[in-house]
Amino acid sequence: MPLPDPTPADDKTRVELYQQLVIEYEKLDEQIDTLLMRNNGHTEGMSDADYRTYRELAERRDEIHNQIQILENKLLDDEK
Repeated sequence: MPLPDPTPADDKTRVELYQQLVIEYEKLDEQIDTLLMRNNGHTEGMSDADYRTYRELAERRDEIHNQIQILENKLLDDEK
């Protein structure tokens, strides 16, 4: 049995959610950039704690990115 669609049904709510997700994505991206800058721009040589934090932030950012893409597709499909 397929899972129900988690995206809101109306466009206004979708756009609001989209905006919130973009803000969250940008915050996560900034945190990742800050962490990388503290480590000379790369993950090699990061402490274990920093690397775990980096991976957690990157995974969450990827999840948010996927949600953004889903919403974009829904909004664009509704325009057709």
